[in-house]
Amino acid sequence: MDTPLSASRIIGFLLIVRMTVSAALNFAAMAPLFSPPGFLVTGAPHAQQLGTAALAGIANESLWIVIALLAFPAFFERSRRMAVWCVAMAAIVLAVSVVENTAMMSMVSLSETYMSANDLQRTQLEAVSVIASSARNWAHFAGRITDGAMILAFCATLYRYALVPRVIAGAALVAALLQMAGVAMPFFGRPVVFPLLAPLGVTQLILAVWLIARGFRAPVS
Repeated sequence: MDTPLSASRIIGFLLIVRMTVSAALNFAAMAPLFSPPGFLVTGAPHAQQLGTAALAGIANESLWIVIALLAFPAFFERSRRMAVWCVAMAAIVLAVSVVENTAMMSMVSLSETYMSANDLQRTQLEAVSVIASSARNWAHFAGRITDGAMILAFCATLYRYALVPRVIAGAALVAALLQMAGVAMPFFGRPVVFPLLAPLGVTQLILAVWLIARGFRAPVS
């Protein structure tokens, strides 16, 4: 098996891994922190689970660096700027993920303090809990936007140089823009528009399957 095909197949596999892990973290592993009656009560009893989820979240976002490095030779052959830009975006995604998951663990620490506090201290902690949750939430929104920007840069290169069928890369480009728009709504005082996030999952899956089955197209001579 030639190296370019091997690399593109690994990229496709990693895209599926990222999607699977993200879903598991958001809808299962991190759920206790956001369940009623609130993280001050639910965080501490699930501290180990949430700590593991935080580390898994950082590891999951670090896969973008692996993907960018695997794609680097194929991208560099066509555009040095886009190859370097994808690696840089992957590093930004990882940095934002560290901030987000650190903020989440601050919520867990606040919960642990709350569970051992007296009534007066609990009242004070309840008053500042919104600061901790807001810090995590804004980092989360920023993280999803940088995720979208990473996908945008990656798929823009695929589209520009026809490394995959342009209909697939183009659809993923549009889906990334929709996702970024949907997640950015809280910055304008509006709730997240979740229907705008769905197309990205579908297009990423199609892209991943193509890469696993066919890999990058050879450059046109």
